[in-house]
Amino acid sequence: MCSLEEKTNEDHPEMEQEAEDSISSFYKKQKKKYKKISRSLKLDWIGGLEDMADQYSSVQLQHKILENWDEEQD
Repeated sequence: MCSLEEKTNEDHPEMEQEAEDSISSFYKKQKKKYKKISRSLKLDWIGGLEDMADQYSSVQLQHKILENWDEEQD
């Protein structure tokens, strides 16, 4: 596989500029996309099962969650 430099050689500087512009544009879009994702994560569920701590261990709760999740996937 050829490198970007090999694909955009000195004979066609406009190709190199266009490639740089495309990569820059792609990078900016991806950066915005991941910035939105990281801001939208909420952790308001933390501690939501504290009242069940005396009935179930964390491992038992994990198994129960996986069982329910598997049922939803079917």
